[in-house]
Amino acid sequence: MIAVHSEIGRLRSVICHTPGPELAVVTPANRADYLFDDILDLQFAQREHRQFTDILSRFAEVHELSDLLTDVLREPEARDYLFSNTDASLGIRAAGAAPEEITRLLIEGEVSSGGALADLVNEAGYTLPPLPNLFFTRDSAAVIGDRVMVASMKHEVRWSEEILAWTLFRTHPGLENAGILFDGAHERRLNVRVEGGDVHVLRRDLLAVGMSERTTAAGIDALAEEVFRTTEITDLVVVLMPAHRAAIHLDMIFTMLDREVCCVFPPYFIGPTRLPVLRIRKGAAGVQEAASLFHALDDLGLPLTPIPCGGERRTMQEREQWASGCNFFAVGPGQVLAYDRNEHTLQALQEEGGLKVVRGADFLAGEVELDADQRFVIGFEGSQLVRGGGGPRCMTMPIVRDEP
Repeated sequence: MIAVHSEIGRLRSVICHTPGPELAVVTPANRADYLFDDILDLQFAQREHRQFTDILSRFAEVHELSDLLTDVLREPEARDYLFSNTDASLGIRAAGAAPEEITRLLIEGEVSSGGALADLVNEAGYTLPPLPNLFFTRDSAAVIGDRVMVASMKHEVRWSEEILAWTLFRTHPGLENAGILFDGAHERRLNVRVEGGDVHVLRRDLLAVGMSERTTAAGIDALAEEVFRTTEITDLVVVLMPAHRAAIHLDMIFTMLDREVCCVFPPYFIGPTRLPVLRIRKGAAGVQEAASLFHALDDLGLPLTPIPCGGERRTMQEREQWASGCNFFAVGPGQVLAYDRNEHTLQALQEEGGLKVVRGADFLAGEVELDADQRFVIGFEGSQLVRGGGGPRCMTMPIVRDEP
């Protein structure tokens, strides 16, 4: 049974996806349409991702999303659902195909033949869209307690990712759960949007949610109604975020590191430029405004010490936040993974947070040993992966954590 009651409890099981040929669809001309900051070198991106998952596998069971999808496609129910909800002609093209081939079609897409004019001008199209963003598995779903929020994605290029997430959590025996608490795969209201990068499970009774470019107020209202009705959640703390490319989700400006320690982009949470914060409480009428994120969480019995992304200099804060410097993923309390390129952030974690900084290559080579209760940050290479606009938290969908 899946179970996630915090951001930092000991990780037991997580879903990732290794970037593959689907990345080849991204070109300099269409990269913005596919939500990329730049085009990625596939070979280097795969090498970086492999180092990341190799590190993860030392702490937890890592499931490859494509393998899970292939597993469920052996079942007629899952095949029929995917055929009817992705493309009406997929069932015809995939009739009799092996599950591995259907998985490939769903992830890499299928180029359309076009017509005479399209052939003449060398115009490329797809009858089934490729999913170059799929390696950011966090966005399409989030486990909240023993239930699943299936995202309602903003951008059309990612719409089938939520269909895949719905299929996995409804049909895969290894992802048994208490039910879908928000069904974004079947949400048809244009203003109702929620993505997993904006949803942080801080405690059994508490969520932090970003109202961002990709998660709407109506989406948060719908999520609040469902979690209040079906889970132990009693409070949502909502951060009203700017429409800025570097802050597409809450986890790009805030993540938990330990029980009472977090990393933030300082201008958004400290001082006169801090973002507005609201509180939604189960059974209470309306929405309350809080002085800051830290005031709101302190009132809820979760005092946090913030460590600044990029250290104390504003220039470095902006540079490293752009490079996903706030985007950490915890494998245990005070045990996190990060891109090693954000040197000033890692230095701040060491000096202010007391976390030992470890190179990923040294850890994998056995040159560094870490005690089970030791506090650390493992930095891994990410010069290509970061060009997709996300970091370690974005590339993980945790499905089982211990209590913190």
